[in-house]
Amino acid sequence: MPTIWTVERTASARFPYRIAISDDTAAILAVRAQSPWPGPGQQVFCVRERTLDPTEPLEPVERVPVSHLTRIGRKLTVALDRGSRKRCEFLTVTKTRRDGTGSFEQLFFRTESGIRAHRSRTHLELGPSTQLLAIAVDTAERYPWKFPEASVSRRKLAVGDYALLEGGEAVAVVERKSFDNLLSDLGALQALHHQLADLASWPVAALVVEAQLADFLDEKRLRSRWPASFVARALAEMSALHPKLPIIFAGNRKLANLWTERFLQAVTKSRQILPQLNLLAPQAKAEDRARGAGLDAAIRAAVLGPLAPEFSMAMLAARFPEVPGTRLTRVVGSLRTEGQVSRRGAGRGARWVVGG
Repeated sequence: MPTIWTVERTASARFPYRIAISDDTAAILAVRAQSPWPGPGQQVFCVRERTLDPTEPLEPVERVPVSHLTRIGRKLTVALDRGSRKRCEFLTVTKTRRDGTGSFEQLFFRTESGIRAHRSRTHLELGPSTQLLAIAVDTAERYPWKFPEASVSRRKLAVGDYALLEGGEAVAVVERKSFDNLLSDLGALQALHHQLADLASWPVAALVVEAQLADFLDEKRLRSRWPASFVARALAEMSALHPKLPIIFAGNRKLANLWTERFLQAVTKSRQILPQLNLLAPQAKAEDRARGAGLDAAIRAAVLGPLAPEFSMAMLAARFPEVPGTRLTRVVGSLRTEGQVSRRGAGRGARWVVGG
């Protein structure tokens, strides 16, 4: 089931609209708002919905699929699957009470046009970090970069040349390449792809090159080691096959060092921002997710147990009549990826063999 944007009219004079973003397990965000969509240059004040009375009369206004959701600092950005009025965001602001007894939340609903019109449109999302960085440098680095404002240690890193540490554990990694390093790696391109795939598997990672892109397309600098046309294709292939890995051509060693330091500072600051756009009911979310995970486990157990050694999707659906077919297909697909089942035939007559 896709993520859905739902707007409903309420009986409240102050907050006449309920806006909810939901997936197949629970509400990701539900708010009571003063308007279903902010006007140009405006923002709408909202309050988070903590509980929902199932008997409350709600009048449907619109229901639209969500193309994607993205967390950017304190904001949840939303793109709807429609031609106009498609981009918006919810901004959370935590403020201290005047009497100092605690804090309270303010939640604002803003659109793309409103953001462009607001005077803070050039405001950086992440302020400067005051926390001392803890950086680990791989022991294989002979002449490492300098981080004078960080606590630096040497250790053998599983991935990358530099790692940002939290509690002694790496939370972000950076791979460093000089001009000559990267050219040499092109001689074992398949091995390079393995290295980049390992790097890209980290939640936060980057490849930083101590050269400009133009250097790799300059026949004089290449000195006949590789044709410039081959290098151009190889660099493009690296980005195409590892799209989630930033590849930064920093220009030289000094700028590469500076970019990496600023990058790790930004990562640290982003991790200091606590997730504030949680579910309508955080406890309910955990329970729903647990139930969902338990159902997947039950489907897997049935496939590998009672239905073995061979079954059809119709047999599996009969065993779980309340479960959508898409979910059954997803679980079986996961088992196939793991090599625990294989398919024989195609279409409705296809059979699945356990262990085959």
